[in-house]
Amino acid sequence: MSPRDERRRSSWRTPPLTRADPDFDAAPRARRRILCVFPRYAPSFATFEYARPLAPGVTGFMPPQGLLLVAAALPPEWEVRFFDENVEAASPADFDWADAVFASGMHIQKRELHDICARAHAAGKPAALGGPSVSAAPELYPDFDYLHVGELGDATDALIGRLARDVARPAAQVAFTTVARRPMSEFPVPAYRLAAMRSYFLSNVQFSSGCPYMCEFCDIPGLYGRVPRLKSPGQLLAELDALLAEGVIGTVYFVDDNLVGDRKALLALLPHLIDWQRRNGYAVSFACEATLNIARSPDILKLMREAGFDTIFCGLETPEPEALKAIQKSHNMAVPILDAVAAINAHGMEVVCGVIMGLDTDRPDTGERILAFIEAAGVPFATMNLLQALPKTPLWERLAREGRIDEDPARESNVVFKAPYDETLAMWRDAMARAYAPEALYARFERQTRATRPNRLPRPWSRQRLSPRAVGFGLVVLARLLWRVGLRGDYRRVFWRFALRRLRERRIEPIVSTGLIAHHLILFARDAASGRGAASHYSTKRRDAPAAEACVAPATEVGKSVFARNATLS
Repeated sequence: MSPRDERRRSSWRTPPLTRADPDFDAAPRARRRILCVFPRYAPSFATFEYARPLAPGVTGFMPPQGLLLVAAALPPEWEVRFFDENVEAASPADFDWADAVFASGMHIQKRELHDICARAHAAGKPAALGGPSVSAAPELYPDFDYLHVGELGDATDALIGRLARDVARPAAQVAFTTVARRPMSEFPVPAYRLAAMRSYFLSNVQFSSGCPYMCEFCDIPGLYGRVPRLKSPGQLLAELDALLAEGVIGTVYFVDDNLVGDRKALLALLPHLIDWQRRNGYAVSFACEATLNIARSPDILKLMREAGFDTIFCGLETPEPEALKAIQKSHNMAVPILDAVAAINAHGMEVVCGVIMGLDTDRPDTGERILAFIEAAGVPFATMNLLQALPKTPLWERLAREGRIDEDPARESNVVFKAPYDETLAMWRDAMARAYAPEALYARFERQTRATRPNRLPRPWSRQRLSPRAVGFGLVVLARLLWRVGLRGDYRRVFWRFALRRLRERRIEPIVSTGLIAHHLILFARDAASGRGAASHYSTKRRDAPAAEACVAPATEVGKSVFARNATLS
């Protein structure tokens, strides 16, 4: 039986749901068949399209934690099929099989969500939508039959109760809004076994939800609250065990909005993670998102190092103090920014930082100042985006009052910048070209390899880390890198300069991990500099998917000119 057929025939067994909604039918329920479909992403900084052809069997970036949680929370007698269309598209036969279709997604996936709804309706099936986009802006989805607004809770029970009684499409849209959220301590293990977990670049878990900070551009506090809610350490370890059972290797990403939002809870969790890693031979490494002021907690950083955390994503946004104050992100200045990055690096963890251009405080030299910071900090990977106003954020509300929201689909951002639009866009493209020129990028990776990686906790040569799948995966990636980049790539000299040093040191892993990431960043930046790539992860401007063999193609003429013009400055 193929993996697809196994997922089709699987139904996820979970404890019975609480029936908080008085309209929920407690009588024996008919068996239902639910098709869960997660939409495709547009290519972006964070989805690693260009790295995937180098990784055997990898077709998606990271599994959709939310929809897998919903699949696990459905009644145990219901059958569930799950498709992440970044990995494999649901077929017309899958829609015909279902009694109802569930979808979830973010604003960037709005077009694809409407397409899923249209396919469900073409099959005569009701379509239900949940997730962050509909929870923030339900008015964007008038075509769906059911809206699930908010997190798992009484709205989930009400939706299940409605479908238990009747799977006909309703005469008018029905919206269920969560008032009583289910405690995270009662969340089931996400339905990982319904997904093709080996098809993902990263795996993921969630420990907490919510963030105590109120950054102007962020929708997290509005969606999930300012007081972090938590799972128990036992729950999280059960999820990690489930991932290992699915054959996961590599990196597990904590998708928490801010892992250090509740420092006391994180301090209590980390010893459990350390014990789990030791029991499992450090089978995986961890990555997470946290505010930069984690640098004030050396006790946490020390334990994170022992637990095998290798990367922390920090929303830097800008190195300019006046800009941080304006966007309500003064907590980034709790420790001088360069000192904070150095403190994290000293514990063996690389910093990936988010950077925003198009802020009201930007100046003509903002791009230069951001590039100077990236160079000074030695941060290899900075996700540079143009500012985008998300619905229901303080930024959206302020700009709407000022008449500065522009939803023209031809624009790269929905914000009317204070600086001229074309100048801001050109500054972003210039910064992308210079930051990710192969020489500049590999120089930063070289610095991290020499200065940060030696601070990591040495990992044992365990049977888990030396499993046939893990070793085979690494060897295939290495072979593809050597062929596509080392022999056929147009930046092969830069690659070999880095790789030969590692080969002399008898260290293969940095060649594999750095080569994968660098390849994506270099090619994605070329798209950005030429105008083919999106200037924001949230940009809704239509673009073609990247070509599978783009790694051996030269940059476009526009891209070449930008790279050549700035080569000496990077």
